[in-house]
Formats: sequence, structure tokens, C-alpha cells
Amino acid sequence: MSTAAAGPGRVGWALTDSWTMTRRELAHWARQPVQVVVGLVFPVMLLLMFNYLVGGGQGVDGDNTEFLVPGMLALTMAFGLEGTMLAVTQDLNKGVVDRFRSMPMVSGAVLVGRSVADMLQSVAALAVMTGVGYALGWRWHNGVAAALAALGLLLLLRFAMLWIGIQLGMVAGRPEMVQAVQILVWPVGFLSNVFASPESMPGWLGAAVEWNPMSATATAVRGLFGNPGGASGSWAAEHAELLAVLWPVALIAVFFPLAVRRFARLSR
Repeated sequence: MSTAAAGPGRVGWALTDSWTMTRRELAHWARQPVQVVVGLVFPVMLLLMFNYLVGGGQGVDGDNTEFLVPGMLALTMAFGLEGTMLAVTQDLNKGVVDRFRSMPMVSGAVLVGRSVADMLQSVAALAVMTGVGYALGWRWHNGVAAALAALGLLLLLRFAMLWIGIQLGMVAGRPEMVQAVQILVWPVGFLSNVFASPESMPGWLGAAVEWNPMSATATAVRGLFGNPGGASGSWAAEHAELLAVLWPVALIAVFFPLAVRRFARLSR
């Protein structure tokens, strides 16, 4: 009789193994507190820099801070891709994944543990960023339900970025290759309406910016929070909430099966 059949059932073993992998990832937080703190502080530094030094919200009528904070929340979720990639490549190079795959456990538990831990870290990052934003004067104006919906869209974007990071981490295979991906992530992040309204850009560039998945989430959460810059005359801006759901779902539909298939082939 197989181990899975002899125990509480396949679902029970999968949940137990996934929780074990999640606890392993969370234990890293205690052993590597500097890395965790840097991950939380870095987006705060970007927020402070663009709010006070650079001057965000170009082309926006209203308070710059209220425009900038929702955009920075979306940017923080997207930049989480780099941390996921780095963690995956480190585990691959240390042989950790191979050791887990040789053990009598549900193979997908490794990916589940990685994803749950990253989402918990993203919740912590959102809590820190919203707290700092509130201290800077940012407020939401449309009630608790709309604010929770905005946070849900942000976490949906992070979940999509998570599976992109897992897939790219397994493709890269080495931590050094994460730097190559950073070269691509940063321009995509800044080619959005996080820091400035598309109306302040040349026409062709503004159109490209509005169709950026990060722009869709940033515009949608601004609208839900009741902050300036939530909509313009374009179709993409007027339907930002729809796009903020469709873009992440489409990315998950592509990269989730790719990551699962790639993981299954690692030991072949």
C-alpha cells in the first residue's frame, strides 16, 4: 500500500507536506532577518524618494502622495518577482530541491510552500507600505469594502508575478542570472503609470503605458481607494478593474502550468 493511501489520503498528505514546506520558508525569515528587512524597506525608500525628492504625480490634478502611494503598492507587488527568482535559484544550486524530490512527499508541496511564504511576505509588504503611506498623508476615501477589493487586486498581481518568478528562476538556474532579469523588470516597472499620468507622456508612449498590467492594477486601486488618477478617457483606463483581473489571470494561466511542468522535469 502506498504511503499516500495508507495515511489520511492524498489531499491530507498534500496539505501536510505543503505546510511543512511553508514552515521551512518562514524559518528562513528568522535566520535571514536582514534580507527580510531589506525587502520591506526598499520599496519604502522608493516611495520616500519619489514623493519628496523626484516629485511624483506628474500630470495629475490632486495630491501627489495620494496618486503615488497606490502606484507604489502595485510596483512593490511586481518587484516581488526578483525575490522569488532568487530564492528558487538558490534552492536549485544548493541541491535542496533535489533532496526534497527524493523524499516520500508530494512533489508539488515545494512549489506550494514557496508560493504561500511569498504571499505572506507580500501581505507584510503591503502592511508596511500602507502604514508609511498613511503617515505621509495618503488616505482611502471609498470605505473598507473598496479598500479590501483594492488589496485583493494587488495580491492577485503578486500571485501572477510569483509564478512568473518561479518559472524564470528554474529557467535561469543560477542566482547570477537574476540580474539579467532585473534589467528587464525595472524598465517594465517604470514603463507604467506608477509615477506619472499617461496624459503627460507622448501619445504613443502613453498608450503603451496604459496597457501595462501594472498600470491596470495601479489605476484600478486608485479608483477603489478614491485617489486621483483613477481613470482617463481611454478604454484601458475606463476598464482598469476588468484588466486588473484579466491580466494576472492570463499570466497565471500561462506561467503556472509552465512552472509545474518545468519542476516535474528537474530530476529527469
